[in-house]
Amino acid sequence: MMRFAVGRGGLSLLAVRRACLLYRSTHSAPQSDYRPIKKVMVANRGEIAIRVFRACTELGIRTVAVYSEQDTGQMHRQKADEAYLIGKGQTPVAAYLHIPDIIQVAKDNNVDAIHPGYGFLSERADFAQACADAGVMFIGPSPETVRKMGDKVEARSLAIKAGVPVVPGTDSPIACLQEAQVFAQTYGFPIIFKAAYGGGGRGMRVVREYEVSLSSAAVHDHFLRYKPALSPCFLLQVGYENAGTVEFLVDKHGKHYFIEVNSRLQVEHTVTEEITDVDLVHAQLRVCEGRSLPELGLKQDKIRVNGCAIQCRVTTEDPARGFQPDTGRIEVFRSGEGMGIRLDSASAYQGAVISPHYDSLLVKVIASGKDLQTAASKMSRALAEFRVRGVKTNIPFLQNVFSNHQFLHSTVDTQFIDENQELFNLKPTQNRAQKLLHYLGHVMVNGPTTPLPVKAKPSSIDPVIPRVTMGDPPVGFRDVLLRDGPEGFAKAVRAHKGLLLMDTTFRDAHQSLLATRVRTHDLKLISPFVSHNFSNLFSLENWGGATFDVAMRFLSECPWKRLQELRALIPNVPFQMLLRGANAVGYTNYPDNAVFKFCEVAKENGMDIFRVFDSLNYLPNMLLGMEAAGSAGGVVEAAISYTGDVSDPMRQKYSLDYYVKLADELVKAGTHILCIKDMAGLLKPESSKLLVRALRDRFPDVPIHVHSHDTAGAGVAAMLACAEAGADVVDVAVDSMAGMTSQPSMGAIVACAKGTELDTGIALEKVFDYSEYWEVARGLYAPFDCTATMKSGNADVYENEIPGGQYTNLHFQAHSMGLGHKFKEVKKAYTEANKLLGDLIKVTPSSKIVGDLAQFMVQNNLTRAEVEERADELSFPLSVVEFLQGHVGIPHGGFPEPFRSKVLKSLPRIEGRPGASLPPLDFKSLEEGLRAAHGDEITPEDVMSAAMYPKVFQEFKDFTSNFGPVDCLSTRLFLDGPKIAEEFEVELERGKILHIKALALGDLNKAGQREVFFELNGQLRSVLVKDTVAMKEMKFHPKAQKSIKGQVGAPMPGKVEKGQPLCVLSAMKMETVVNSPLAGTIKAVHVTADSSLEGDDLILEIEE
Repeated sequence: MMRFAVGRGGLSLLAVRRACLLYRSTHSAPQSDYRPIKKVMVANRGEIAIRVFRACTELGIRTVAVYSEQDTGQMHRQKADEAYLIGKGQTPVAAYLHIPDIIQVAKDNNVDAIHPGYGFLSERADFAQACADAGVMFIGPSPETVRKMGDKVEARSLAIKAGVPVVPGTDSPIACLQEAQVFAQTYGFPIIFKAAYGGGGRGMRVVREYEVSLSSAAVHDHFLRYKPALSPCFLLQVGYENAGTVEFLVDKHGKHYFIEVNSRLQVEHTVTEEITDVDLVHAQLRVCEGRSLPELGLKQDKIRVNGCAIQCRVTTEDPARGFQPDTGRIEVFRSGEGMGIRLDSASAYQGAVISPHYDSLLVKVIASGKDLQTAASKMSRALAEFRVRGVKTNIPFLQNVFSNHQFLHSTVDTQFIDENQELFNLKPTQNRAQKLLHYLGHVMVNGPTTPLPVKAKPSSIDPVIPRVTMGDPPVGFRDVLLRDGPEGFAKAVRAHKGLLLMDTTFRDAHQSLLATRVRTHDLKLISPFVSHNFSNLFSLENWGGATFDVAMRFLSECPWKRLQELRALIPNVPFQMLLRGANAVGYTNYPDNAVFKFCEVAKENGMDIFRVFDSLNYLPNMLLGMEAAGSAGGVVEAAISYTGDVSDPMRQKYSLDYYVKLADELVKAGTHILCIKDMAGLLKPESSKLLVRALRDRFPDVPIHVHSHDTAGAGVAAMLACAEAGADVVDVAVDSMAGMTSQPSMGAIVACAKGTELDTGIALEKVFDYSEYWEVARGLYAPFDCTATMKSGNADVYENEIPGGQYTNLHFQAHSMGLGHKFKEVKKAYTEANKLLGDLIKVTPSSKIVGDLAQFMVQNNLTRAEVEERADELSFPLSVVEFLQGHVGIPHGGFPEPFRSKVLKSLPRIEGRPGASLPPLDFKSLEEGLRAAHGDEITPEDVMSAAMYPKVFQEFKDFTSNFGPVDCLSTRLFLDGPKIAEEFEVELERGKILHIKALALGDLNKAGQREVFFELNGQLRSVLVKDTVAMKEMKFHPKAQKSIKGQVGAPMPGKVEKGQPLCVLSAMKMETVVNSPLAGTIKAVHVTADSSLEGDDLILEIEE
């Protein structure tokens, strides 16, 4: 809970004041009363115990600590000269309340005096009396005074007798509701209910109009504490001795009203010390010995209030969750220090374990200066310097307080927090370094977080980045696009002499060869070289398609950030993306406005050319994608997905006439560029010439762009044939990322065209440098490299027509399932499945549908004839069923019958474009939900990611919340983690570099964790990592899954108590009622009364 106190000379701004007093009824004592103290016990724990120990040491007094069984590792027992266990077998709090044990330890160890600190027994008259009975001095008022001051009603009566103004209140504790109602009718609202015998604010309630609302004293009563030098005369009447605190309320006119007396040292005594230069604990000890105040040089007229002091209690509490206490291990602790800053702490150090048993105070920060603004400035600076990792703290809330104009320059009162809810707009801490250590430790203990197709290690050799000349990159085709717009760009492409190339290395090449796993880190390293040496590329394909979801799903990086960063590094070459028509970058249908919005956001982030296709060449789906890309201001490149063989007269379903007629529709629809998308590499030189010539003759002014794969090995020949027939652009990949299921070789095309009409204008030696980088970089992705199982391409692709990327994936899957020797059968089944479905255009997602059916046939040992015969009784893959229902669109030639009817039976069928009937996506509502779940840092790009892939985006955000910006790590570290004793650097951002060294892996502890040790920027750091393998054999309390509404998790650590509506968690002074998140029936209860819980432990499950 946030604690805050201010002390200053003036009185005009006070809302709640506490007067710290050091008092003796007799100002001069006879010398015979003097009893020197040689040994002091502190019957307390934490920072107040250490505060007293330090004062004793300064005065030459020996110190004794007491501690509970739960506090064996606490700092206060180490700071004392002696330390003894008390309350064995007792609960954590009860141990410090066990008077017999405390007195016995004092007597056994010749303790002269006991200091009670604050809290626990500090205001217990029976404890003060027990000390007196045992012949041990009690450092505080007499037992009778403690009793009188502890009774809030009696203390109030004494104040009235002494003529001290008091807040209107009852003369005695109320016994029933009627008494409270009479009081409320007399004095009006609001009123405060307060425990007659104290309680530290626990249970205090503010009541407004017969409606009770929780007003935690720790937030309101303890928020502002000013320390004026006041000496109420009524203390003389009770013979008050030693230190104490008098609480007042102050109204807007500056009038003071007595509330109560705390007969002990106050938590905020440090403020009084800073502004008066009086050591109150020193004085307490000397007064207890029998010294008078004049002997100590403490006369009221000599005490001067100098400047201003502010105290903040930094606690392990989460302001975002109602200041609920947090527990755990402090992984990082760095305090704010410097001139004008004082720190009083006990458990504030790296490695300290914060338990739920005691007060959540971590450290008291006291700032002092000549005035409020100066002290506040120092406090703000000190809070900003703090770094506390591993547990939540209230520091963000405190920082908001010190940036609040009303607080710094105006009057504040007890409603300050209620009236300034912006204080709870907490700026999230980044904690990037520690999160990255958690990730590295996780990989070291549990292995890679992304699935590895094969058991191969990433190469230990990093690629050498070729030299790049200084200065801006040369002018490229993007400059033409920005100057002349999409139409002017298309004309420039058509008018260009020579063959233009699109480089697919940044997308389709690694999708085909490396399972789409190439990270932004490695793309960024080579980007400046590409920008400076390949400015005459038509475009760079670097985004969209499978790379969008894979970036989040497997690489834990934001696809939008990739686009933004590459755009900044390559400003001169047009970027091209793959847009799946009405499916955008997903595998399903989206509302039309989602597709339009996606294209708009992509264009804003630097995308230039949208290659729009549909997996079935279904025109309505394509037209929607084209319109969306065009409306966003992008270059529309409508793609005809190619299958079959136009040079084979026996294959007439996808004839030359079919493709020309489809192209007619696309050109009419306004495409800027016409693309032939040969995703399986089926174009042979002869069919290439036939198709391209037909299109060139039909559309002489429209640029033609050809995309293919080199699975059969004829890719270079086919692309050269396309160029000779009139194609303007062909797709290539750099040599070391070309061939097989990727695109044809860039170097081969450049070399073959050199000196001819098709000359690309690209320097071959630069291609070699580019290729060398990727040859070494490819080694980093060895676990995903298709060459681990596939050693060459295969011309049987002309028969099975498997697209390049899918060919690689099927090969991986067959080997991982132990069916590598049966891959030939898988390919044959693919051919048969394609025929079953009516001979489809095969590209994502239709290619997956064919693949799913093929695997279904192999797994169930079914032939095509058997599938057709038993279609009405087999349980087909969902993708197959949904395709037949019409979820993907309508295939050329219609659905296969009677196969479709036998599979679907009475299932509903979609007529027309699948997405046309979907209601518009409510982006505002989506954004509000994301902000509620993830905070205000949500961007328009995040909203778009969530619209495309809700579950994947949620998992991505959860991952980065736990592990930070892993995209900063090198690929080997990301996949394999560091080796012990390895030193490396991680650049978080420009000018912020982490120097890390992996030191050691610890043994398994009882919680199923291993401690992993690092050196970070020269300082020892460690993280606790759950060993997922070991934990499978250990039993733990289940955690509530946030994605399941019916699972109720503990909002904070604590114990379960009986209560309504579900249960009550209790931890020290914090009680939390756990309410039901939904209406339903309780399915299972996972706790019992007195269960000890950690945060997010599963309490119960509710079924709607």
